Amino acid sequence: MTLSVSPAAEILVVAECWHAEPDAEAIILRAVEAAAGMVDADTGDAELAIMLTDDAGIRTLNANWRGIDKPTNVLSFPALQPTGPSLPGDPPRMLGDIAIAYETTRREADDEGKVFDHHLSHLAIHGFLHLIGYDHETDEEAGEMENLEREILARLGMPDPYKNG
Repeated sequence: MTLSVSPAAEILVVAECWHAEPDAEAIILRAVEAAAGMVDADTGDAELAIMLTDDAGIRTLNANWRGIDKPTNVLSFPALQPTGPSLPGDPPRMLGDIAIAYETTRREADDEGKVFDHHLSHLAIHGFLHLIGYDHETDEEAGEMENLEREILARLGMPDPYKNG
């Protein structure tokens, strides 16, 4: 029996605007599963939560947690990881939370001429990579993270999100 490397994911739809995208949850789950399968991280025993919100909701999160009073497309909140060994009966390890804003995601996809599903997949992958320790604070980190995002999206049959035009 093969154990899945994909973490369990719970998606919470907290903004009505997401009802315009009935496949959003399946798209996000597919993207996270693809990302988990391509990284060197043990995520099979873990779980994460993904909140589908609107610009107002993500603006509040961005202001409260990052001190930036404006909406953004995606935010990630990695959980502190346990330091000791896991014991039988322990609950699943929590990777953290991801929040994605509908209006900003839709606007970016439209403005950049991207398929909404592809852009949503990219944001889900980006958020997931942050939860498992990837970042883009330096040029080297950004290059590594972007290359991994490209590889994961290519595996899903999606174009390079950083290519102009």
